[in-house]
Amino acid sequence: MPKLDLDSIPQTNATGYPPQYAAEVQGRWYRRLSPAAGFADFGASHVVLKPGAWSAQRHWHEDEDEMVIMLSGEVVLVENEGRTILRAGDIAVFPKAVANGHCLVNESAADCVFIAVGQSVNGPCHYPDIDMHEYGGGDKRRKDGAGF
Repeated sequence: MPKLDLDSIPQTNATGYPPQYAAEVQGRWYRRLSPAAGFADFGASHVVLKPGAWSAQRHWHEDEDEMVIMLSGEVVLVENEGRTILRAGDIAVFPKAVANGHCLVNESAADCVFIAVGQSVNGPCHYPDIDMHEYGGGDKRRKDGAGF
């Protein structure tokens, strides 16, 4: 049956960020939809941001297109050009190799829910606001090349 049972997909707030960059995403709860669907060519996650939580540190990918589809609640998209409110039905897109660091921040008093879609590519990722670059495969380094 093509309908996914969300309750049967494990929800986690795990992060691969080094501890000094992890606090902002502790209220981010997600379910990986692609493994449950049997997808291999792109990644999709069902994400709940608790009040005060961030989706990620502000970032952009060299090799991965991203799209966010808002399902409920309200979130603030923070990017190079400023801040934009997103609500249910809104869609935000982030083409690969465009150096527009972005993240979502739940500044409301209620949960917000969205679907995040990407390419399941582990290529370079840049974090303009913190001392970090990711080079794929979880290899995170400081901007001077030193490891964590």
